[in-house]
Amino acid sequence: MSNPGKEVDESTVSQCLSCYLKALCLPPDLSPDQAGALGRIVDTPVRLEKRESLIEQKAVFRHLFVVRTGSLKQLTTDAHSETLLTALYLPGDMIGFDAIGPGHYPGSIIALETSSLCRFPFQYLDELSARLPILRRHLQRNISKTMQEERVRLHQLLSRTAEARLAYFLLGVANSFRRRGFSARHFRLALSRADIGSYLGLTHETVGRTLAAYQAQQLLYVSGRDYHLLDIVGLERLASSTGRRQKRA
Repeated sequence: MSNPGKEVDESTVSQCLSCYLKALCLPPDLSPDQAGALGRIVDTPVRLEKRESLIEQKAVFRHLFVVRTGSLKQLTTDAHSETLLTALYLPGDMIGFDAIGPGHYPGSIIALETSSLCRFPFQYLDELSARLPILRRHLQRNISKTMQEERVRLHQLLSRTAEARLAYFLLGVANSFRRRGFSARHFRLALSRADIGSYLGLTHETVGRTLAAYQAQQLLYVSGRDYHLLDIVGLERLASSTGRRQKRA
């Protein structure tokens, strides 16, 4: 079933095919007909201002989103009313994979800065992927990649020192910017110290002290939300498996 009554939006198709993030978002080698079919289901891009919500926790799952510009965070409130930052989304990232199974979004998605997103109604995307194997495989690869990255993140953070956790996190962000064609050494990260601490299981005071220690060691320079990584090798050494907390006897 196609999206009834919706004409092919040539401008949307053109924007998708010319987008600098298409290698992260779209399947490779889309034919014009396939691109047109995808254009029928892409909604008008969503624009959010800083602190504006895209999705509320427990909202019924209906759409997948792809970040075009800006960045967003996912906040999840658990059964004990503790709110944790559970995901960070940068340009090219897809939002909503973790909602497919339960049928609702597991956290609230909030813009960290002015952001824009593409919106895909999942019903139509699912139906289209059944007809286009290239699209189905692309979605499957993205889901698998997201799951693998989350497993690696949890493994890397388990029992690590604050120094190792923060170094691993910053290198991960740097690599994400590099894959998107941006500098891996100089980037703007809209997360506050408290947000970073929530994501890594640290207090914001610990995050601040650790960043100060990094600067004293000339590993990086931080000015507000701007990060300059000065010594990638040194940060990689900190993030390595040697950076574990000593277990108590």
